[in-house]
Parts: sequence; structure tokens; C-alpha cells
Amino acid sequence: MPATPSHPLGRGHDGPRRRVPFLFVDVFAVGPLTGNPVALVPDADDLGEEVMRAAAREFNQSETTFLLRPRRPDATWRLRSFTPIGAEVFGAGHNALGAWLWLAASGRLPGGEGEFVQEIGEDLLPVRVRAQAGRPPAVSMDQSPPRFGAAVGDPAELAAALGLAEADLVAGAPAQVVGTGADHLLVPLRARAAVDRARPDQARLAAVLASVGGEGCYLYSREPGGDGATAYARFFNPTMGIAEDPATGTAAGPLAALLVRDGAARGDVRIAQGHAAGRPSLIEVAVRGDLVTVTGSGLVVAEGTLLL
Repeated sequence: MPATPSHPLGRGHDGPRRRVPFLFVDVFAVGPLTGNPVALVPDADDLGEEVMRAAAREFNQSETTFLLRPRRPDATWRLRSFTPIGAEVFGAGHNALGAWLWLAASGRLPGGEGEFVQEIGEDLLPVRVRAQAGRPPAVSMDQSPPRFGAAVGDPAELAAALGLAEADLVAGAPAQVVGTGADHLLVPLRARAAVDRARPDQARLAAVLASVGGEGCYLYSREPGGDGATAYARFFNPTMGIAEDPATGTAAGPLAALLVRDGAARGDVRIAQGHAAGRPSLIEVAVRGDLVTVTGSGLVVAEGTLLL
């Protein structure tokens, strides 16, 4: 009989298997089963990168985060995050916030709150965890200074890629790439109904994003909705294999920076996202000059074990 080929991730179904704990954390959530879920694997130092990518594909969440010991002495924890297609992301959004919520809930942070430093890629980014009586903790994370990039030159093609009419776009307000860690295309729409009505052609949208150097696409409307939100948004990221993300801190930060730069907000921005996906979320962003800080809360909603 021919020899059974070995698998790069392990010995196969008949060999010994390792038990690897994982959790699901709902981030930017208003209650269980809302917000944006992130799969979290703590104490992942002994997992190779290939296993991390495969686990992210297995969970099939917008992002899966692995918590590791830091490589740099001035960091508290190191985080690595991957999308369902195994692509690594380096921004500090719900992927990172979920890890700190779990650290606080599991007693891994002295006193349950304080100021810490997270290592993400080559960046060291401050994190503040604040306990809240009778509620999950609030986590605030500083992002990178905003970068303002290219604008879309063909609004008709952008609208078509989003499944919308060009009249749905805000006239005279270009769709522009902005980044505070990850570079996303920010697209202003006239009405919340247009945000909900978008049905992107993934391949066509990916081509538009490639033309301006954008990773994902953040649709938003500043139309008031009675919820006190500064903007109402949806996020699509075909370049990373994410059809729709219900709460996106790496896009909310750039949007807040853009609104403040243009005088549409004073410095404190509240973004409602996830409603069209059935997972309502609330993201708070403070912009003070080049300092962009994203704040949110959430809670652990599931835990289990991978058998590898």
C-alpha cells in the first residue's frame, strides 16, 4: 500500500491531537450576539504561522486574533490577526479590542484596568482599559496618525461597483482613501437608505480599491437617524476575503479623522454600523490633532477547544 502523505498541519486524524482553547468575543456590541465577533486564541506562542492561517480559515470570521508574548520589552502583549483567506492584518480595530476585553474579563490585567502597550506588526500602540460598574470594561486604543491618500476619479464606476446609482453619492465630496493603520476607501452617500441598499460586485469593487490603493471600502451617510450617531456605515473588504464586516475600528478611525479635518465633526465621533447585517454596533472615536483613539466595549459569548 502507498504511504499516507503527511499533512503540514499535523499527523492526521489517527495521531495524538493538541487541545487549543479559543473564544468568541462580540466587540462594539450593545449586548450578546450583536457587534462584531472576533475569534480569539490566547497563549498562541507555540502555534506556527501556517496553523494560525488555517485556524482563521476554519473559524471563518472577519478576523481571528492570536495572543502572544511580546518580542519587544516595552510591549505588554503581541497580537497577530488573520482574515478567512489567511491574510494577516495589522490595524488596531475590533481584532485587537476583543483581545483586551478578554484579558480584562479573565483576570490577566492587574486590577482589571490600566494603561498598556500592544505590539501589532512593527507598531507599538497604547491601550487603556477602564472598568465599568455592572458593565463590561471599555477599551480605548490609539491608532496610527491619519494618512490621506488618493481619491476615486470615476464616481460612476464606483457607484456601479457598489450596486448603486451615481446620484446616491454625495456630489462634490470625493471618495478618498484614508488610513490610521489600514488604508480604506471612505465613500460618502446621501442617505442611510442608500448605505443599506448597497450590493457590491466584489470583483468590480476590488478593482476600484486597487486603483486607489485601498484595502477595504467604508460606505457612510451623515443623514441623522435619531440614534445620535455622527455617521451610519457599512464595510466591505473583498481584497481580504470579507464580504461584510459589522463593526470596523480600522475604518471608523479614518472616517472620524476625515470628518474632523473637513469640519463635519468637532473631535468626538459616534459611528453606527452593522444594522444592515443584523448585528448593530456602536463605535466611538476621539480625534485630537493626529491622535485618533477608538473606544468600544463587548463581551465574551463563547468558548471552546480546537483539536489539532
